[in-house]
Amino acid sequence: MIGVLTDPKYSAAVKEFFELFKTPWEFYQSGRKYAVLITDRLDFNAADVVVVFASQARHQAATAHADTSCWRAKGGNLAYRDLTLPIHGSRTTFSAQEQVVLRDEESQESALYREQIGEAVVFRVGYDLFHEIHTLLTVGQPLSNAAIPTLELHITLLRDLVTEAGVQLTEIPPVPQGHRFIACLTHDVDHPAVRNHTFDHTMFGFLYRAVVVSPLSVLRGRMSIAQMLRNWVAALKLPFVHLGLAKDFWQAFDSYPALEGCASFFVIPFKGEAGTRDGGRAPSRRASGYSAAEITDQIRTLRSAGCEIGLHGIDAWTDPIKGQAELEEIRRIAGSREVGVRMHWLYFDERSPVALERAGADYDSTIGYNETVGYRAGTTQVYKPLEAEHLLELPLHIMDTALFFPGRLHLANDDANKAVDEIIDNAVRYGGVVTVNWHDRSIAPE
Repeated sequence: MIGVLTDPKYSAAVKEFFELFKTPWEFYQSGRKYAVLITDRLDFNAADVVVVFASQARHQAATAHADTSCWRAKGGNLAYRDLTLPIHGSRTTFSAQEQVVLRDEESQESALYREQIGEAVVFRVGYDLFHEIHTLLTVGQPLSNAAIPTLELHITLLRDLVTEAGVQLTEIPPVPQGHRFIACLTHDVDHPAVRNHTFDHTMFGFLYRAVVVSPLSVLRGRMSIAQMLRNWVAALKLPFVHLGLAKDFWQAFDSYPALEGCASFFVIPFKGEAGTRDGGRAPSRRASGYSAAEITDQIRTLRSAGCEIGLHGIDAWTDPIKGQAELEEIRRIAGSREVGVRMHWLYFDERSPVALERAGADYDSTIGYNETVGYRAGTTQVYKPLEAEHLLELPLHIMDTALFFPGRLHLANDDANKAVDEIIDNAVRYGGVVTVNWHDRSIAPE
């Protein structure tokens, strides 16, 4: 059994950390003997193995043997074996250590000190573990660390320290039995029909990319001639689509079940509502040109094929009353009581989990990046936001627009494949889920 003795303000972070670590633990109880004690203070009589996660001067005050070399301000990286471990809070290094397993990338000094005190093996680690977990599950990681599953590395480090000290752990693997990881295929339904857009930014953007950008992409080797001709043909057909004389080439719902089997589709509840942001109106172009009611037949066809219909929310992230109305609209049309959420444009803040929970959402899948792919919360696993009671977060790892759009990663296909492969490799290594979001018109021109 692992005992945990730390600042009570991190209690929620401790609980969620062990939901992800999945090994037996409890908060420290006086008088009990533990195989392992994890703490930010010193109590060497309560366990065979003590792991002290703390920064600043606590280590130096504890014993003369652990010579605290330097305390550094917030932010920076540690190197654990061949892995980079970002640290968001302050960190401490130790000069008196022969074998450097965990080191500060800036100074190359050790951030780990091992000693024997009585019968206890004591590891001193130069950062505050549960402060880091709290930060990852509330604020999240900056773009510079997006590719690193940081929370999983914290678990890996702790596991290695404990097992190398001779303690056996019982863990539940974060994958279904017999499988390497979980894959969630999801779609944000932003533009289900091109005929919804007449002389607006979406239509002009389509024409610009189809007619002007396509030949430039061919010259740069980012698009084939066949793809360019397909885009030009679509642009020529646009007037006939609006006249009802040609098929709407953005309506591709029938193609999805054949391509991928079951998937999740997040649909927008109400037409023409941009929603709010920072207390004011969101940009007008956030407003949708369709409502879920207008694609009722397509929604029910997807449902009959075994697909899930979720809410692509407008104001649910900040207003529980509006969120409840948005969710009820999706429940009414889809005929399902259990409805998850992904916010349109990935609008979200630290108060959103509580707002979505009060609105009645069953889960959220907004936590990801618009600009890149990777791990906003630092984890490959589904987790519960610290402010929520029961709402679960399905983190978003890969999005088509982040991979391919100018102003974002703007990757060629081969480079995009490499980026996706790295995320899949992490899922195989650490377990958990790979959540993919490609928008409804990604298989259509342009």
